Amino acid sequence: MRIFGKGRHRPSASWRQATDRAFTLIGDGRYEDAGALLTRAADLEPWLSESWFNLALLHKFRHDWEQARAAGLRAVALLDRETGAPDWWNVGIAATALQDWPLARRAWQAYGLRVPGGAAVSGEPVGMDLGSAAVRLSPEGEAEVVWGRRLDPARIEVLSIPLPSSGRRWGEVVLHDGVPHGERTTAAGHAYPVFDEIELWAPSPVPTWVVLLEAATEDDRDALEQLAADAGFAAEDWSSSVRLLCRMCSESRMPSDEGDGEHLDPHDRSEPGHPGPLGHRTDGQLWVPERECGVAAPASLVRGLLDGWVADSPDSRDWRDLEEVC
Repeated sequence: MRIFGKGRHRPSASWRQATDRAFTLIGDGRYEDAGALLTRAADLEPWLSESWFNLALLHKFRHDWEQARAAGLRAVALLDRETGAPDWWNVGIAATALQDWPLARRAWQAYGLRVPGGAAVSGEPVGMDLGSAAVRLSPEGEAEVVWGRRLDPARIEVLSIPLPSSGRRWGEVVLHDGVPHGERTTAAGHAYPVFDEIELWAPSPVPTWVVLLEAATEDDRDALEQLAADAGFAAEDWSSSVRLLCRMCSESRMPSDEGDGEHLDPHDRSEPGHPGPLGHRTDGQLWVPERECGVAAPASLVRGLLDGWVADSPDSRDWRDLEEVC
């Protein structure tokens, strides 16, 4: 097969050596040095789509979206197959980061996904109905896996209340990578992918608060979560929703904690019977009334929300030590 008068061929030994060395440097975080090698590889073999795919990948790691889009478009121009190439997925991520919606639509369609609205629609893709997924916030730091709603193939709206160490808030939209690292399964047998966050795409104006609750029963705790949801915001019992996992376990296929039955997870790094993010597990029968709870709500609403929750059952509910943490 010939493209632009140049016959396709196997890459040279020099191309392979430069590329292999570049990815070793990428693994060490030496992006500048890797970029020089991948640029040299592209000069050696400009007719190989892999040359430009690798450069697009590097620019994605660096969050240089203009360069990622440019290299990605050169890669897809040299493809020898119609659909399904990962080159198009990288173009879709770069286009989404830049809010280049016509290109994003074209990329997802070229990858083989159905995008409602057709090519004539200029706005962001909506209605793709990709369902729920988990996203690993700050994957290179104090990684935290939270639940969210997939808006399109590259964005997730965070629906959990992240811990303050993540620097993320409920309701934020994060850009995520295309290859899942791990799965979370439910008792019903459903499996959900865990994607790695690339960067914050849209911030949330809603602050995160931590508060200590006295909730006599699980129903009392549930009532606060429902009250917050009815107000259009969120509350989450961190004492029962947070697990500490090693990296290997986090990136594997793990059961999600749905709060039912006995929890005897050998991978859990928390301690039984203690509320808070460093330990929440019980034997499924012991209920600890003191709960550490995250609340996502405006400052003008949060105290009224908690007071209203107490007023509905003052003998079994109380709160103290409210603090804004993110």
